[in-house]
Amino acid sequence: MGDNRQPAGPDRLTVTSTSVDGTDVIAVRGEIDHDTGDPLRRALTLPEGGAAPRLVVDLSGVTFMDSSGINLLIAAHQAAQTAEGWLRLAAPTETVLRTMRLVGLDTVIDCYPTLRDALHG
Repeated sequence: MGDNRQPAGPDRLTVTSTSVDGTDVIAVRGEIDHDTGDPLRRALTLPEGGAAPRLVVDLSGVTFMDSSGINLLIAAHQAAQTAEGWLRLAAPTETVLRTMRLVGLDTVIDCYPTLRDALHG
């Protein structure tokens, strides 16, 4: 997987996709909301008929996430499970982790304190 930097708005969100030992790592930087979510949605869209996806979303650079970001992650998690794969979340900032806990996302999708932990989960 290549480097897909896709800024949304005035540098409010950057999504970079790489592969680490067969796991797709999607690094997100900036704010995830209704206006900026499209690059993340595209990065999380699974190809038709591909192998069982293994995805890690690195949230260490996310400064804000609203309900649209939560919904994107839930949809991607469900799609990965349907394709007999998985999605894990890595290194959320305190602000994002607080939001995730408030809505219970951390009980639905496996969440790890570091990217390394998520990769080796």
